[in-house]
Formats: sequence, C-alpha cells, structure tokens
Amino acid sequence: MDNILVLDDDRNILNVIQMRLEAEGYRVYKALNSIQAFTFLQDATVDLALVDLKLNDENGIEIMEKIHKSYPDLPVIILTAHGSINSAVDAMKRGAANYLTKPFNYQELQLQIKNCLEKSQLTKEVSTLRNICAVQFGFKNIIGKSEGMKRVLEQVAQAAETDSNVHIEGESGTGKELIAKSLHLSGPRKKGPFVAINCAAIPETLLESELFGYKRGAFSGAVADKKGLFVQAHNGSFFMDEISEMPLAMQSKLLRVLEEREVFPVGGSRTIKVDTRIITASNKNLEQEVEAKNFREDLYYRIHVIRIQLPPLRERKDDIPLLARHFLKKYNADMGKDIQAITSNALQKLLRHSWPGNVRELENTIESAIALSAGDQIDEDLILPKCELDNDCIKPLKEARDDFMKNYLLQLVEFTQGNISQAAKLAGKYRADLYELMRRYKLDPSRFRD
Repeated sequence: MDNILVLDDDRNILNVIQMRLEAEGYRVYKALNSIQAFTFLQDATVDLALVDLKLNDENGIEIMEKIHKSYPDLPVIILTAHGSINSAVDAMKRGAANYLTKPFNYQELQLQIKNCLEKSQLTKEVSTLRNICAVQFGFKNIIGKSEGMKRVLEQVAQAAETDSNVHIEGESGTGKELIAKSLHLSGPRKKGPFVAINCAAIPETLLESELFGYKRGAFSGAVADKKGLFVQAHNGSFFMDEISEMPLAMQSKLLRVLEEREVFPVGGSRTIKVDTRIITASNKNLEQEVEAKNFREDLYYRIHVIRIQLPPLRERKDDIPLLARHFLKKYNADMGKDIQAITSNALQKLLRHSWPGNVRELENTIESAIALSAGDQIDEDLILPKCELDNDCIKPLKEARDDFMKNYLLQLVEFTQGNISQAAKLAGKYRADLYELMRRYKLDPSRFRD
C-alpha cells in the first residue's frame, strides 16, 4: 500500500481527497500546515505528497523545496485554485512532479498519482540495479578486471549482504583496507562510522586503552575521559589490520568483547555496550599462526567467519595497465602535470617486475615517475631505475617465452583498447589466430575497451 501525504489548509478538501484516495487503496496522511506535514514525513514512510500552492502564510512551492532538501526523491504534486501557465512552469522548474488546478477532476488526479508513483518506483529500481552492478562488477575505488579480482569482488558482494565478521588475507600492499571500506560502504552499516586500527603500529602498553578507552585519572597523563575505538565504531564497522601481531594477552580481552558485545574502559567502573561489525586483516596465514601458538584458536574461529583472500599483484598482471593508468590520472591532478601516456617499453618493464610491494609499490613507482618526468610521457628509464635483471631472474625458456607472449598480447590489446582487428594488423596475424592466442593466455579483449 502506497502512503500519500496531503497538505492543504482547507479541511473539507482534505476530507474529500482522503475519501477518494482511500477508496483507491492508498493510505492518506492529512496535514493543515507544514509543521504537521514534516511530522508525518519524519514519523512515517511517505511515497508521494500533494501540496496546495496557497496556504495560510505559507507558499506551497517553498514547502516543496524544503521537503526535497530532506527527501530529494519524494515526488510532489502541486495543487492550486489559482492556476496559471507561469505558476505551472515555475512549479515544474523548481522540482514539482506535476501540477493540477482546482477544481480538478479526481480521475485525472488519480492518474497523475499513479504515473508519479510508477516513475518513482522505476527510479528506485534503476538505483538498486546500479548498486547491484557496482557490487558485482567492481566497487568505486577498486581497480581491477582480472579473474582473481573478479572472484574477490564476488566474495565482497556476498559478504556485504551479511553482518558476519570478515577476515581478509593478503600480502602487504594488496589493498586490504580498501576492501574493508568497500565491505562497509556496501553493507547494512554503511551509514555508521568506519574505524580502522593497525594492531602492529601501537605499543602493547597502549593498545588496551586505544581499543577500550579510559577514564580520567586511570593512569598518568589521562587528564580526561577518552572513548575507545570500539565505542567510536558503534553501529558501524571496526577494521583491525595486522591482527596477527596482537599480543596473546590482548587477544584474550578482545575475545571477551566479541562474545559479550561490551567493553570495559581502563579505570572504569562499568561496561559499555557496543554493536559493531568486525573486519580483520593479516599478511600472515592465521591457521599457521594458531598452529604455532601465536594466535588463539577460539579468537581465530570468532573472526574467521568469512574469509577473503587477496591475490598479490604478480598474480593479477592483467590489472597492471589499468592500475598504472589510474595512478597516472591521479598524480597528474595532484601535481598539476599533463603527462599523456606510459610508453610501450615502460609498460613492458612494469609487467616484467614481480612487485613484492604489490599495488602500493606500483603506486609509488608511478608517482615517482610522474614527479621526475620532464616530458609528456613516461619512458622506461623513469620506471624502477634501480631494478635491473640479474642472474637470479633467469627463467626456463618455456616460462620466459610464455611470459613474453602474454606481456606482448597485454600491451597489444591495451594499446588498441581491445580492438582485435587493429591489434591483428599491428601483430601481422589473422584475427582468428590472434583470438586463439588470447584464449590460450586467458585474456579477454573486452576488458580493455573504454
């Protein structure tokens, strides 16, 4: 059942409209002034509003604009006994869904209501579909179309629909905090706070007070009460990076918080209830840490409800051109430069590197190259200048040949933006042969099309 708010200072009109609309199956909220109208908007779900243009000491169009400030998607139909072309145009320009003059035909009113509700519902469905597509095919700030990242995004999409604890594993620099933020912003707690902490960066003596907070006088220097991070993350998400580095004594206290959903501030006399989603991350394998007695098994099972494994950059080299282009655009803007491209030789050097620092290392590499570049493109001499091949990097012939072929194909489709006909001409191959090579090396040219 759709809910309709009717704002008119004439009680008789309100009663007639209510009778007509309720006969059509709508629920009607009647308001004689804007104060009553906004009370209904705050306390009930309203799908459409009918607002009279001339009210006692109030202007219906101005009220409509106030409504749209708080409820921008709510359709508003303006009603008036003083109809004119000018007022109709003004109402529509300022956001009215439609405009009807009194005395109006109730069949026409019902038709306008029906059309507005259908349009509003369609807008909501489009928004929902866009959100679903964003979740399924890539979050706003996550760059990557490789098979490995597609699997990660699918896992994030599934995890975002729940409120279960999530553990993210991945090497340093793979983007664990970015995944955690995407989980938060795509989940039911997105309107709440996102709080993050690196457990390895805080001394053991300070970790408890940071997590749980403290009361004034609890220790030397505690001159005022301080909220702990758990309390700050109430009704939101709490991301704990490098949780494998948390001391065992603190792991025991953390387990109690997760089980009891309450914290005890240092120096406090009572507990504080907290409701937060826990997202943890580590660059170590927690199962191995449990076996080595470095991590509590009961805490492991508490935080390890959903596991997301981030692939290292060396296993998702298809994403390197996309990431490099993204960082080029980002640091061009930051530094006020206008570097147009990364040369083919520079891109080949990026693809050959093993990236022990992963995406973070790649970003630093591009930032450095842009800072040092004096021209309008980045050449290979600006890419990893201290990193040269040595004897330890020599690979077996077949592996080296396969790497070369895959890198060559990557450069080819990146340069032609996925245009296979153009790529085949540049490579001196038939289109069918090039497609076969692309399939052999599991490359999808459509991923490179703008």
